[in-house]
Amino acid sequence: MPLTLDYTCLVRGGPQGEAGVDPSALDRAAILHSSVTKALADKRAAGRLGFLDVPDDGATVEACLKYAESVHGRFENVVVLGIGGSALGTRALHAALSPPLHETAPRNGRPRLFVVDNVDPVMVGGVLRTANPGTTLFNVISKSGSTAETMSQFLLFLEAAKHTLGEHWREHVVVTTDGSKGFLRPFAEANGLKTFTVPENVGGRFSVLTPVGLLPGALLGWDLRALMRGAAEGRDRCLSPSFGENPAAVMAAAQHLLDVESGVNVQVLFPYSHRLRLLVDWNVQLVAESLGKRTSDGQGVGPTPHGAVGVTDQHSQVQLFAQGPLDKVFTFVRVLHHAHDIAIPAPPAGLEDLGYLKGKTFGQLLDAECRATQLALTDAGRPNMTVTFPEICAESVGEFLMWNMVATAYAGELYGIDAFDQPGVEAGKVATYGLMGRKGYEAEKARVESARISDPKYRVT
Repeated sequence: MPLTLDYTCLVRGGPQGEAGVDPSALDRAAILHSSVTKALADKRAAGRLGFLDVPDDGATVEACLKYAESVHGRFENVVVLGIGGSALGTRALHAALSPPLHETAPRNGRPRLFVVDNVDPVMVGGVLRTANPGTTLFNVISKSGSTAETMSQFLLFLEAAKHTLGEHWREHVVVTTDGSKGFLRPFAEANGLKTFTVPENVGGRFSVLTPVGLLPGALLGWDLRALMRGAAEGRDRCLSPSFGENPAAVMAAAQHLLDVESGVNVQVLFPYSHRLRLLVDWNVQLVAESLGKRTSDGQGVGPTPHGAVGVTDQHSQVQLFAQGPLDKVFTFVRVLHHAHDIAIPAPPAGLEDLGYLKGKTFGQLLDAECRATQLALTDAGRPNMTVTFPEICAESVGEFLMWNMVATAYAGELYGIDAFDQPGVEAGKVATYGLMGRKGYEAEKARVESARISDPKYRVT
């Protein structure tokens, strides 16, 4: 069954009151829908929206599955070396589609997964000590092969693999990179390493359904065919010419209107599922890096993505959500059916007041908390919408991923910015290259080292 979107509590005059999108503004958005979809279609025809075509690439899915089958049972660990879009999608899919606590108790001969998405030495060293190179597959992911964080990790784990395995290290390294450009491709070819290709027209934060996410998924046994089937169904729904039948268009237009017309610019994704918790991190990068831009006239635009997880954050953030500033819009994610539910036992003597829980399940409790929190925020006048998963499976997760990617591209058109570049990120990369002494960045090194960003007058010691 497909996902559903209910935005009743997002429209002004609804159960949440006067906060929300004016119905007439949504009518105007519906009229603009054809021009936005045409702009997206033109970009797709020009080869700029490669993520829309990824669900049709059955050959890549089969190649990942074939490789995974060829090494099945051989490795105890898979270590993914990547950052940002090369890591967040894989982490989110792992949480959603792998068995609970898979890292501590691998099942069915599937390896543990470590995603090394930082250069914190304590974390990197911990993985190095835990994942024996002799029983580990290292998947380095970088289109350019020049990402300082990922390549520093690769140098470390490559050295460990060579030290442990000698000339057999090549069997323990697989490379995911650009098809022809960058530093990793020639290195992989010179050493006969297994490689997978990220399409040139798919940027990192849109790459979860390329080998970036598919290869780890194949190794861990996710149902990739269902994942891609759900993504294709989600894409087709999100390209609908009918505004009211297009979930991505409605989500993007409503949230854009709340931002530019009402100052409601904090977008909170609030899944009521532990398995979907890391979709929050993936979505934060997707929205922040795509939509936080300057327009052609130099104006800074873009919403601030935020995340919460039910029920955990009922006890940490809902107080702010209910009575803090009216600057937030909420997207609840509700799950109707859980694959494994657990009954709550009857209370013992002395705890009779807990009898109301007897015979209920944890799934029922989780859903009740979701509905109750939505009602509490609605009563507090906070605009919100709900995405409902019939169940968490590869197909529904694939559909949700595509909803959000298309909604982000759609919102880019509404904000009048390029959703597919990241000049702010590039500036930080260049500064890092200078500080670390990369050849050709000597002037940047001098500029950064001479920059005055600290004054003893404003320092507490």
